[in-house]
Amino acid sequence: MSETRTAKRAIQLPLIGVAFLWAMMMLAQYVDLQRAYPTYDKNGVQLPYEITLQWSVYLLLLGIAGVAIASLLGQRIALALRVENDSPLALSAHRFNNLFVILSLVAGAVFAIGNFLGAFNNYDSRDTPPWVRIFGVYVPIILATALVVVLILFAFVFRKDAPDISPEERDEERARLQRAVGLAYASPIIGTAIAIIFGLVVYDTTRTTLDVWIWVIIQAIIATSIIIGTRFAAEARSSKPLEPKPRRTGTAAVNLNLVLSIVFGAVVTIMAFVFGFAAIEALREWPEWVEGDPNSQQPFVNPISLTWALEKLLPALVLLFLATFGVYRTMISRNPVKSA
Repeated sequence: MSETRTAKRAIQLPLIGVAFLWAMMMLAQYVDLQRAYPTYDKNGVQLPYEITLQWSVYLLLLGIAGVAIASLLGQRIALALRVENDSPLALSAHRFNNLFVILSLVAGAVFAIGNFLGAFNNYDSRDTPPWVRIFGVYVPIILATALVVVLILFAFVFRKDAPDISPEERDEERARLQRAVGLAYASPIIGTAIAIIFGLVVYDTTRTTLDVWIWVIIQAIIATSIIIGTRFAAEARSSKPLEPKPRRTGTAAVNLNLVLSIVFGAVVTIMAFVFGFAAIEALREWPEWVEGDPNSQQPFVNPISLTWALEKLLPALVLLFLATFGVYRTMISRNPVKSA
């Protein structure tokens, strides 16, 4: 029963991470409601306004990091459990956490690239204070890159508790192989981040669109990082491979059931996020437009009320609960524990 509880905990962790991500994204959406919008006079000239740091970008990154950390911990627990007793429930927990680790990697990469594209060629940034650009663009990209690299290394490379690695294989040769694989994964990601930051620095320094030669340099940095990663990958491939584990029969139906439960959870989770965003957006209200009146060009945020919580936010929370609990119960029911 102790092993069963451990496996259940491993399955619960990424689902808790998803709930944390939902909360952070809703909070980020609410924080964005407070930002000031540019206003214009009767002649269409933009009036001066203070440009401040949008903390919502850090809330979003914190949510992604929460899912990544929870999935990584769940993967570690599942792997350790498989070493002791490679049960079907432990195997499902392992694959389930692997899926969320991969989704976290994708989310981190999309976050970094999206933050880059959102800041690139944004001519409003010419009046933005340097510290706002640094902490609003550069630091989040660096943090997201670090998250992706660390997650890859700890989830798929430096893993001493994997069931397919025997104790006698954990020697210096194994350590060298792990370093090669780790650098093969990390080099292209780090190189791309350096190229992105280099492009932003040039743009912020020159205050103009990037010249064609700057784009050539950016692509050269990315290409160099890919070549370096390929060399390390070739070094890892030339090492002595591990013996493959014997395949089990009857796993097709199990995998199909897992896919169906995840598809259900994904669809309902997306609905929970969409309804949650709609609930937060319902708090924003635009006043009646009056030409030349700056006050009519700024929305105001209605206070949070019990009616709003019950009619707007609660349905999203219920959907999130149905998604996480439904997936959890499906996985547990799919792998019943046999009584002694």
